[in-house]
Amino acid sequence: MCVGVPCRILSIGDGPMPMGRIDVVGQIQDVCLAYVPEAKVGDYVLIQNGFAMSLLTAEEAEQSLETWVDLGMVEPEILAQAKGADEAVLARNIF
Repeated sequence: MCVGVPCRILSIGDGPMPMGRIDVVGQIQDVCLAYVPEAKVGDYVLIQNGFAMSLLTAEEAEQSLETWVDLGMVEPEILAQAKGADEAVLARNIF
């Protein structure tokens, strides 16, 4: 069974394959956005195996990340640092 990870889209490339740069609790990764063509910078997506599978509201993403903290899978300090980094990265184009 795969567990989807809630992430925020930081930037979207303009190539033929829709790729986005996302923040996975402080780790920056590139994922395919082909399954969520309506996604835009700042949106939250649920990723599995390098693909964004669905859009999430900010509330859904926050609730999911809080559950990860409750389960001990993410340290609260790391989550807080990642949230601050998101805003800084969104302020500039990194793709």
